[in-house]
Amino acid sequence: MSLPPPLTALTDLDAQLAASGYAVLDAASLARLAGVPASAFEAWRSCWNDLPADGYLRDGGRYRRRRHACFTVDPGTQEPTARVRPVPGRAHWQPVAYNALHGGIERWFEPMHGAMVDDPAWARLLTALAERAARLRAAPEARWYVEAHPFRIDTTDGIGRPTPEGAHRDGVDLVVVILVGRQGVKGGETRVFDARGPQGMRFTLSEPWSALLLDDEHVIHESTPIQPVVPEAGGHRDTLVLTFRRGGFQGPDA
Repeated sequence: MSLPPPLTALTDLDAQLAASGYAVLDAASLARLAGVPASAFEAWRSCWNDLPADGYLRDGGRYRRRRHACFTVDPGTQEPTARVRPVPGRAHWQPVAYNALHGGIERWFEPMHGAMVDDPAWARLLTALAERAARLRAAPEARWYVEAHPFRIDTTDGIGRPTPEGAHRDGVDLVVVILVGRQGVKGGETRVFDARGPQGMRFTLSEPWSALLLDDEHVIHESTPIQPVVPEAGGHRDTLVLTFRRGGFQGPDA
């Protein structure tokens, strides 16, 4: 049986994230954090039906589809739409130290749909999460460099791997994993471990638009493979992964 996630009250978010390195918000709390109705997120769901195949999987799999986009979020009190700026298309790059399977190469993906990135709710979500990163790092004047990854992991090969690189860090300050939905699958358990010791948590995100926030300096994380509940029917798991980093985007020359 899957274990339910240990939900964090919105009022305790900063303290929980600082003390434990992770926090889980239900969908209603994430919407309140962003200052938008929950229906604003639901309006994006159809974008996951149009994700191109990931052509960089080094395990030979066909189970991952994705897009990618980059943004900066500036500090200040302006409206979120004035603080969030899209960045021209750039490669996603990670060092081998953080991604032994796919690190060290430039990976170019198709951009995200304008239906999401032009929506004012998108800017509100990014600024709200950037403010959490600023509190976590005590960096109120920081500019945040954000990478956004809509993923679909499916069971085309009989099994789908959300994190084929295994338990890992991402080399950023804050990682946010938002579950968009699950259809016809089992597995996909989230596992979070203290990077400095054996302590860990395991649970399964199941509520659409619930979110896991991770202090990337202090924890490592992974999600277990998914399998179809009915083999001939297939299934998939959709997520939105957001990373927030100070000082610039990761790159070969960073």
